Amino acid sequence: MIYYKWCKGCGICVEFCPKQVLDFDADEQRPVAARPDDCIQCGICELRCPDFAITRVRNGSGNGNEKQKPKATGRNAKEK
Repeated sequence: MIYYKWCKGCGICVEFCPKQVLDFDADEQRPVAARPDDCIQCGICELRCPDFAITRVRNGSGNGNEKQKPKATGRNAKEK
């Protein structure tokens, strides 16, 4: 998910995406998920964004508003 109010359109997310999921919108010159099915959930776009304008969402069913939750690991992780 891209929060356009925070995005300044720098293109860092587009340049660093290893699967070229993101591209620039032709009209407004802002990043869009042009190929969302190719996303591998690596998180590089989210980590590189200097404006914190990108949040990963789950692929698959749903409306796309479900946030990806990190899996707990280590000695304090609970089994489900």
